[in-house]
Amino acid sequence: MALKGSDIAQHNNADSCWVIIHGKAYDVTDFLPEHPGGSKIILKYAGKDATEEFEPIHPPDTLDKYLEKSKHLGPVDMGTVAKEEKAHDPHEAARLERVEQKPHLSQCYNLFDFEAVARRVMKTTAWGYYSSAADDEITMRENHSAFHRIWFRPQVLVDVEHVDFSTTMLGTRCSIPFYVTATALGKLGHHEGEVILTRAAHKQNVIQMIPTLASCSFDEIIDARQGDQVQWLQLYVNKDREITRKIVQHAEARGCKGLFITVDAPQLGRREKDMRTKFTDQGSNVQSGQDTDNSQGAARAISSFIDPSLSWKDIPWFKSITKMPVVLKGVQRVEDVIRAIEVQADGVVLSNHGGRQLDTARSGIEILAETMPILRARGLQDKIEIFIDGGIRRATDIIKALCLGARGVGIGRPFLYAMSAYGQDGVEKAMQLLKDEMEMNMRLIGCARVEDLNPSLVDTRGLFVHSNSTAADALSQTVYDPLVVPSQRAKAKL
Repeated sequence: MALKGSDIAQHNNADSCWVIIHGKAYDVTDFLPEHPGGSKIILKYAGKDATEEFEPIHPPDTLDKYLEKSKHLGPVDMGTVAKEEKAHDPHEAARLERVEQKPHLSQCYNLFDFEAVARRVMKTTAWGYYSSAADDEITMRENHSAFHRIWFRPQVLVDVEHVDFSTTMLGTRCSIPFYVTATALGKLGHHEGEVILTRAAHKQNVIQMIPTLASCSFDEIIDARQGDQVQWLQLYVNKDREITRKIVQHAEARGCKGLFITVDAPQLGRREKDMRTKFTDQGSNVQSGQDTDNSQGAARAISSFIDPSLSWKDIPWFKSITKMPVVLKGVQRVEDVIRAIEVQADGVVLSNHGGRQLDTARSGIEILAETMPILRARGLQDKIEIFIDGGIRRATDIIKALCLGARGVGIGRPFLYAMSAYGQDGVEKAMQLLKDEMEMNMRLIGCARVEDLNPSLVDTRGLFVHSNSTAADALSQTVYDPLVVPSQRAKAKL
């Protein structure tokens, strides 16, 4: 027999906390101290329907996996649950109006356009999570601006009537040398979440990396795959290695073709834009100066399981539990690339986590330009596949990376923004724009195939000088959302 709303409503405090999620009741009292996002957000929904808050941040199988079955209280007669009247929010009303009046998809000519539209139409909290980066967000901006310090040296009178920019990455033939890199919490931007990226990647013959912290479950994303579509798994390593083993082996059994172990996140960075948009609590405890941080933002709310003890000694173990290629994601210096070769990793991603970890870490493209000459000098350039990510917004960025020796590049935020603004059509359009740019720019640099790209086609002399001035990039400056200082507290009502 279904529980009634009045039954649930009685359990509305820390001593007895029940919540409703997707029409079922759960006793989460004992889980309150363990919740990564803190107990406060759960208690806000104690005795109520918490689905709207739960869904964008948690895969649908979360409670089945992590809450013991005795705490699953059964179905609820939702007709008996009191509907809460939401206070009129003028900001939300204005956002919905902007959604109705957003530009037509045909008006988006480049990846920055999707970001500009997403900024207008996304909820503030979702935009805060997607767009935020560590500390002063210098590295996030450097990731893109570093490409502007590399200049082309095009060759002419080359037959470029037929341009082929297909390539192989980890043994998979793909239509273009980029992949959809792992980004968390897809449902913050679109109610269907990461499966949108899966469908678009299939349409465009692009590889998708599945994130550990997706809003959709792993199996939902795998089930959305079509035909012989290739997917990789991004892994945050769990403190419980048996859980990690099961995740890896399940991914391999379901057909994943690559394991990307994130190595730059023993602790997630401090992303103040995300934190500030979460600061919505009102009342006496805030005004008295106590307990002012209500969640630390979405990032920290979902990541407490990550193992900070992960080290080089663990890599052979990963090699022993899977036949998938093992790639280290987040390598940031040539010495560690060489060490990755020594432990027989199949690849590395030169990456600073989209500028979301250690601020003032160098860009992936700069690390690449430092790394490849040293690998070539030691005859190691063919021992490992090198990828980069971070700040890639144009096909010229992809071409520069390939000229310097990358096998391919990962692109994350732009596809989230395209999805948030226009759904699957937006993601497909963003991918096609890159393909169109790629064909044009391959012709203009004088190369008909990816194999023809080489270091002689770029001038990197200014890349390593961080103090020089480069031409202002109007598009990136327009969409960049500056950090803000604390706002004034509302005047107390007498």
